[in-house]
Amino acid sequence: MSIKVKLVACLGAAAFVGAGPGVGATPPATQCAPAAAYPAAATPVAFWSTEARCAIVQAGPGGIFGTENFGNKSPPEAAVYMGIVHVAIYHAAVAIKGDYQPYAPTPAAPAKTSLRAAIATAAYVTLTGLQLGVNQMILDNDYNAYLAAVPDGTAKTNGISVGKLVAQTVLALRANDGRDCSTTLTDLNPPAAGPGIWQPDPKVPVVGLCLPGMRPLALHSASQFRPGAPNALTSRKYAEDFNQVKDLGRLDSRSRTSEQTTQALFWTDYDIRQWNDGMLRLAAARGLDLVQTARMLATAHVAGGDAMIACFDAKYHYWFWRPYQAIPQADTDNNPATVADPTWLPLRTTPNHPEYPSAHACHSTAVVTALDAFFGTDEIPFTLDSRVTKTTRDYARLGDVVTDVDLARVLVGFHFFSSTLEGSKLGQKVGRFVAGRD
Repeated sequence: MSIKVKLVACLGAAAFVGAGPGVGATPPATQCAPAAAYPAAATPVAFWSTEARCAIVQAGPGGIFGTENFGNKSPPEAAVYMGIVHVAIYHAAVAIKGDYQPYAPTPAAPAKTSLRAAIATAAYVTLTGLQLGVNQMILDNDYNAYLAAVPDGTAKTNGISVGKLVAQTVLALRANDGRDCSTTLTDLNPPAAGPGIWQPDPKVPVVGLCLPGMRPLALHSASQFRPGAPNALTSRKYAEDFNQVKDLGRLDSRSRTSEQTTQALFWTDYDIRQWNDGMLRLAAARGLDLVQTARMLATAHVAGGDAMIACFDAKYHYWFWRPYQAIPQADTDNNPATVADPTWLPLRTTPNHPEYPSAHACHSTAVVTALDAFFGTDEIPFTLDSRVTKTTRDYARLGDVVTDVDLARVLVGFHFFSSTLEGSKLGQKVGRFVAGRD
């Protein structure tokens, strides 16, 4: 594995430029897309992909993950919403340019149809129809400013019509899909408290309760690739995983190197943001055209969304406990190779949902697998950045990202290593299915 880490000055909202395709004007303060760091920022796909990310993915505490985000969806849910919007963007591009199979049947676009207007409208109407609960004025202003840069005329009018039709088609396909559920923990039939059973933190919201019952974007069911049970508490493998995370993942670890601490913290940024920005850079670097970029993003985000649905199906099926619960309570697991430490704390606060399998591993591996299928090779240099560590990580191969994520979730104290490996296996199965490999 070859990974290079570089310090960067991560961009915030103030660094955003470009009110529209090919326009270099400084945008309103509320405008999210596109960011100046993207060579492809002037394209409608890059612009509206970024706008979708900002409208969907919530900002981190204190805005540390990017103050331009005005979304409110947690990363697991955000992955599904990103899949839906990118299907609309792809569908609009294909409806006009052809080349690939559309997501759903639609009438052929007129000969004179603005691709910019169609993609913008498809994304905007889809985002609006998803009822994200965000500041609609920001979306409205961004859409109106973007369209103002598109020349008036028949092509623009046709583009708006095609975009609306695409959005309506996609929204109809996702009607009553379980996104707006009112599911509670009790509804998911939690097992009785005891050794090995995750218990929620009552001080913060529980994450991902709708996902197990959500209709997947491409999978036949949420449980289609459900993994087997986590390692038994009395097993040797569980003890190995336990002692590894106990040593490397603790807040005051003396074994974790400074490089490993950076690796751990790098992935505490929201990976939906990291992946979307990284894929836009990749599209520009590889010289992808608009339809190719839209197809790559749609495939990766659909795979990522379905991986989250499948992952949380497994999480709320097994309810496995987190290291921060397992380590202080090790005297209850009946394993002589584990020793309780009531003072143990992870490097960072653990997400409030069950441990098995790792959601980051599920999602990132699904995206990697989809990208691997798209390019036909794993030998794709790739760069991701983190607004937490203010560093970039350069990967020589797509698979190196998976290796990095799997260990990072142990180093931060969130997961047992077997859980990250099972998450990656699940993500690979989902990614292959979405990409048509299985």
